[in-house]
Amino acid sequence: MRRSVFRLLARLNKAVLPKLWDKDLTRLSKLQKLLVAWRYWVTRNAL
Repeated sequence: MRRSVFRLLARLNKAVLPKLWDKDLTRLSKLQKLLVAWRYWVTRNAL
């Protein structure tokens, strides 16, 4: 069940949140870094 929740979150992230991987990660604002970390954490738990 936990994995299915994270898979749902991953789909929502993909649909709603912006893609920031093509940008230089060192030049992101704190909010953008937080979004990248959130997407990474959800993706790791969904796999």
